Amino acid sequence: MRSARLLARRTLSVSYAQRQVHTQQKPAPAVGIIGAPFNKGQPRDGVEMGPGVIRQAGVVDKLKALGCVVKDYGDLDFPPVPNDPPVSGAKNPLAVGGANFTLSKKVQLAKMDGNISVMLGGDHSLGIGSIAGHTKAVGEVAVVWVDAHSDINTPLTSTTGNMHGQPISFLIHELHAKVPALPGFEWLKPCLLSKNLVYIGLRDVDPGEHCMLKWLGVKAYSMTEIDQLGIAKVMEETCDYVCDKLKKPIHMSYDVDAIDPTVTPATGTPVVGGLTYRDGIYITEVIHQTGQLSALDVVEVNPKKIQNEDGIKSTVNTAVDVVLGCFGRQREGNHPPDYVIPEPAAPLSGSSR
Repeated sequence: MRSARLLARRTLSVSYAQRQVHTQQKPAPAVGIIGAPFNKGQPRDGVEMGPGVIRQAGVVDKLKALGCVVKDYGDLDFPPVPNDPPVSGAKNPLAVGGANFTLSKKVQLAKMDGNISVMLGGDHSLGIGSIAGHTKAVGEVAVVWVDAHSDINTPLTSTTGNMHGQPISFLIHELHAKVPALPGFEWLKPCLLSKNLVYIGLRDVDPGEHCMLKWLGVKAYSMTEIDQLGIAKVMEETCDYVCDKLKKPIHMSYDVDAIDPTVTPATGTPVVGGLTYRDGIYITEVIHQTGQLSALDVVEVNPKKIQNEDGIKSTVNTAVDVVLGCFGRQREGNHPPDYVIPEPAAPLSGSSR
């Protein structure tokens, strides 16, 4: 029995390594950037500035330097909703539902154009529209949700009513009967099976959320599991599950608060004890190596959350590095495939040294 387990582990490791070697040879893909400057899924101003500051930090040019073909779809327009009272405890349902409908259409367009969709938020309620639009274009997907929070509250289990803590519940088929009908969400149908969801980085999970995760049997790696196993083992298991068992396109939704607030303090709901910078970027590198990344969200950068310029810069630069890691930037260094090492010019005729 013990030898069988060892053989299985070796098989998993070989499979993982083979994927790394194979996918590293693939050219950089086409990328579609979508800005979603939206903040009504939570109570703090500033998170709507996320797409702008990430662009200002050079994400488009840096992607192009990796060889990516980038189409920037610009920032979506989210008109104010003047009369938007809470319904069933959920705050701003018309604004959140309308913004996600708009986003879903744009993500669907980016996918139909042949791009890997990159949605720059904005708060994490936008995961609803991003994943819904993605599935509308390609069918079922595997979602890797990197976050300190599970964001699976329903409006009835949420203690705050903030919808950036609820997006997963609106997407999962098995929770459809648990989520009340809300104005603004008439367009949305569940599009995600709980078995197709993997969490990484959890450390602030509400009681209702914890109950639902256990009831659904969702694959989840809290910071406890990451401390026990190490990020390399967590990502090996994640990739073996997502790539070998699910075999579906990957949608990675990355909240910068997954990383410890010593690195990303400019975010709305920081939680101590998070991923290190190295662990957070390693996740993106491994997802890139699978060759199955089909959509990416980077959300919850809030430059108004703190007054410290160094903290803002660290948060924004880390968000940029998350994007770049997903598209082939290697910390060991990169070079274009057509790079030729220069040689010195031939000496002039008759010259002597």
